[in-house]
Amino acid sequence: MKQVRKLIAISSFMVGMVTLTHHAGAQQKSQQEQLVGAWTLVSADSVRTDGSKVAVFGSNPKGTMGFSGDGHFALVQMRGDIPRLASNSRDQGTSDEYKAIVGGSLAYFGTYSLNEADKIISIQLEGSTFANLMGGEQKRIITNLTADELTFTNPRNPSGTTLEVTWKRAR
Repeated sequence: MKQVRKLIAISSFMVGMVTLTHHAGAQQKSQQEQLVGAWTLVSADSVRTDGSKVAVFGSNPKGTMGFSGDGHFALVQMRGDIPRLASNSRDQGTSDEYKAIVGGSLAYFGTYSLNEADKIISIQLEGSTFANLMGGEQKRIITNLTADELTFTNPRNPSGTTLEVTWKRAR
């Protein structure tokens, strides 16, 4: 009788574990589902060949990025200390003001696809504040993707370094 109770207890435990595992698996989202939505910039570091890092947009970067479910995205990144124009008019800045703004910000948009097996986001830029980025496919390698955090590397940026960019889910 004790062995029958043990067998029933073990069987009940196993059925419960299978049910929990199935329920948890059914709730887990695909990478595509996790990627879709709005993200807020945490950091953007340029990693040099010697391993040292430089914060591309300073110590207090600002930015947002969004991925739609139908394959579109947009991204805006900038320094937190971008200068205001003394003239208070977009078309009447000084050369130094414009240089600081262009050097401290980047925006682009286009379409994307996600290869979940390889964890690669492929993007096609339709527009950019730095037109040299447009043309051809670019890749972002996902190193971390959870419901609340996205980190990817851009191994092919114009300066010859690797970018490591971290985002948190916008709330």
